[in-house]
Amino acid sequence: MARKVLILVENLPSPFDRRVWQEAKSLHGAGYTVSIICPTGKGYEVFYEEIDGIHIYRYNLPMEGEGAKGYAVEYSAALWHTFRLAWKVRREQGFDVIHACNPPDLLFLVALIFKLFYKTKFIFDHHDINPELYEAKFNKRDFLWRLMVWLEKATFMSADVSIATNESYKKIAIRRGGMKPEKVHVVRSGPMLERLRTIPAVESLKKGRKYLVGYVGVMGKQEGLDLLLEAVSYIVHDLKRDDVHFGLVGGGTSLEEMKRLAEELNVSDYVTFTGRVPDQELLEMLNTADICVNPDRANAMNDKSTMNKIMEYMALGKPIVQFDLTEGRFSAQWASLYAAKNDPKDMGDKILQLLDDPEMREKMGRFGYNRVRNELEWKYEEPKLLKAYSDVFE
Repeated sequence: MARKVLILVENLPSPFDRRVWQEAKSLHGAGYTVSIICPTGKGYEVFYEEIDGIHIYRYNLPMEGEGAKGYAVEYSAALWHTFRLAWKVRREQGFDVIHACNPPDLLFLVALIFKLFYKTKFIFDHHDINPELYEAKFNKRDFLWRLMVWLEKATFMSADVSIATNESYKKIAIRRGGMKPEKVHVVRSGPMLERLRTIPAVESLKKGRKYLVGYVGVMGKQEGLDLLLEAVSYIVHDLKRDDVHFGLVGGGTSLEEMKRLAEELNVSDYVTFTGRVPDQELLEMLNTADICVNPDRANAMNDKSTMNKIMEYMALGKPIVQFDLTEGRFSAQWASLYAAKNDPKDMGDKILQLLDDPEMREKMGRFGYNRVRNELEWKYEEPKLLKAYSDVFE
């Protein structure tokens, strides 16, 4: 009889959330019955649908959290809807294991009910280190920070097995979460390459300029888009370069703020903000880009986190400029130049150094392309995910 899995995710809809969807497809392909509970989002407004044999149950969130009060409202609503839909999934599909992806670190409460009363297994998929995320956003360690540390520990203590996205997260699971090392499985967010295909460049995206610098990701405070825009200002106004355009793909709570900052810095003509777009438009931007950039701000969270966009850039053979962060350097290695931490001028210099050296761009892009295909793509991570599942049922 096939095992049945319920995946809980709050911050993105499925199948838009790349990692969650890859995991779901791998589990389905291995014979598991898979259901997902997640929020709705642009293009994903249907409350229930079945895609590729995977059952997706969605709910509306009242708002996207910004500030402590906003997050409290968002997470309370998400927790209620997740509880409600978990009972619905149990009736309609059933599940033997709950696979909860943070943030927030509250989903263990849903798993705990079913674990206590129905002996359901619980796997915690550790996507974000929330105490570090809170500190990065609000620059303080107050009562809420201590609460997040406690919730994180409670989540680990409730889990039968945990999944870490990299070795830095594994250390946190063991040292701060108190998990036994053998119960923590590292499953990196390698890209699924059939989605990241090479297509012809769309020259109109360069807006008449010689070069295009691409970015894809969330538009939030910790993503460092303000530092990137300062680098654009330095390139345009201080160095008098008018031959570079920047294409920034993604949505988030800081999108409108970043648009205003671009106007204040007088660089709006050099930056395209697309918002959240379908895969085709994302691929057009990345395939057209001469180089790609990751301006994630250097802090405790970003230093320990693996960013999906880095490996997506590499999968398309794009050389990268980013700030010098531990996990970013592990992922990209020689496919990237590394700017001094949080220094927009050095990032600007590194961008121009790479744009002005086509031979270096070609070598770095080829290295990244080969590293993803030979070491990092999802097919190398899938067996590790399935091993975590086999361990939870032992």
